[in-house]
Amino acid sequence: MPHWSSLIRDIPDFPKPGIVFKDITPVLADARGFAAAIDAMAAPWREAVPDAFIGIESRGFIFAAALAHSLGAGFVPVRKPGKLPARTLAHDYALEYGSDRLEMHADALPPGARVVLVDDVLATGGTLRAALSLARQQGATVVGAAVLVELPELDGRARWDSDAPLHVALQG
Repeated sequence: MPHWSSLIRDIPDFPKPGIVFKDITPVLADARGFAAAIDAMAAPWREAVPDAFIGIESRGFIFAAALAHSLGAGFVPVRKPGKLPARTLAHDYALEYGSDRLEMHADALPPGARVVLVDDVLATGGTLRAALSLARQQGATVVGAAVLVELPELDGRARWDSDAPLHVALQG
């Protein structure tokens, strides 16, 4: 079987001209590829399983939920505005192609919970920074982040504002 990374395809000019979108859906559609990607993302956390994986909307949900199930941890969604029914905390951030806001339920994590942030692609680092801020607002201990693909040319890693490790399964 080819390495799961060969299943990721580039889509030029999506969602707007000049952006090269990393389409991970072929990885998700391939059972062995998806399992191998989850195994690669889970490897750094097997020895010290966190209390929860925080999945960033929307594709981060897929990986965080699978990691949580695989390692026996909880899953906490971080969503775009207006999607969570209870009281939320919010953080605004910049994207590669605009700006947005993320929200988390204000009671999603107990103080001191050990968490890992999860997203599919690390581009500018804005979404990871927003999720990091939300976890810290709740008093959680962010023990790291797990990302499927990093786009090093956008320097998102330089914006990772934590001493916790940032693990990337694939350099894009």
